[in-house]
Amino acid sequence: MLDRIGPLRDGAKASLEDALGLGNARRVEKNGHLAIEAGLITDASAFASARPTAWQAVQAARHIGRPHALDIIARAFDRFQELHGDRAFRDDPAIVGGIAELAGRPVVVIGQQKGASTEENIERNFGMPYPEGYRKAMRLYRLAEKFHLPLVTLIDTPGAYPGPEAEERGQAEAIASSIHRMTRLATPIVAVVLGEGGSGGALALGVADVVLALENATYSVISPEGCAAILWRSAAEAERAAEAMKLAGPDLLETGVVDALIREPAGGAHTDHDATAAAIKTALVAQLERLTRVPIADLLSLRYERFRAFGAIVEPGTEVVQAPPMPWWRRALRSPLRRGRR
Repeated sequence: MLDRIGPLRDGAKASLEDALGLGNARRVEKNGHLAIEAGLITDASAFASARPTAWQAVQAARHIGRPHALDIIARAFDRFQELHGDRAFRDDPAIVGGIAELAGRPVVVIGQQKGASTEENIERNFGMPYPEGYRKAMRLYRLAEKFHLPLVTLIDTPGAYPGPEAEERGQAEAIASSIHRMTRLATPIVAVVLGEGGSGGALALGVADVVLALENATYSVISPEGCAAILWRSAAEAERAAEAMKLAGPDLLETGVVDALIREPAGGAHTDHDATAAAIKTALVAQLERLTRVPIADLLSLRYERFRAFGAIVEPGTEVVQAPPMPWWRRALRSPLRRGRR
């Protein structure tokens, strides 16, 4: 019996890797879940001849003419029906979402929406969501799971809104709940970073099976100006901070934070919205076709492994590090029965 189980298990694993492209991607690219296809950039060495600096990437990602979520939805998706409100407080215009079709496949699409002018940016709060925006997103997550629809998220925010109103309404809890919900969402998820991917406000929409980014997008835990103000007490050191933070596309590929980059038109995404949307659509169709063939249990396991691996560093030749001693407060909270066994 055991002799039979072994080959079956190995065959199932091979089939799963073929479905996700894991075998080829991990052997060749060593940075994620997908193979070379659909014009995606999966190797940072492709930038060897003309690799932009981190600060150049920041400036390109913030260009007001870049396509935003609704621009991509209008061009890459069909029959989009926007859904409003979190069913608790209000509708947050900084996050848009609803049901649409992607190459004939029904999906739920959610995006962070910036403006293309000062007036629109004020209306959209410069793409910085309030807690009700993330709660609206979670309502759409549940909708996608309930009706077995793949989820597509479009990330473009400098970060969640940090004002007192947002904190009063539970900003941190909303972001944490959104991240937690995505980790166990029983449906395929693909995330695309369109411009800025800033802090937990971006990660709240970024826990996906496959994470893509436009060529000149950025993804980081804080803005360069914020980082410079903390480390060097001056926002003037923002360029230096951007280089240290490794937030540009090639850096994100090398660290495995994103699985692939989507090529932008010559001159940047702001020069041709139609071509940018077409490239995003091609990438999304290819990845959803792959992910929808994977059993949900395996998809959730791979999603967990993807994010759990971040920050793990193994240096060859080093000894096994012993676990740190249990802190006093953990020992004090142990049950009397367990304390009595010692």
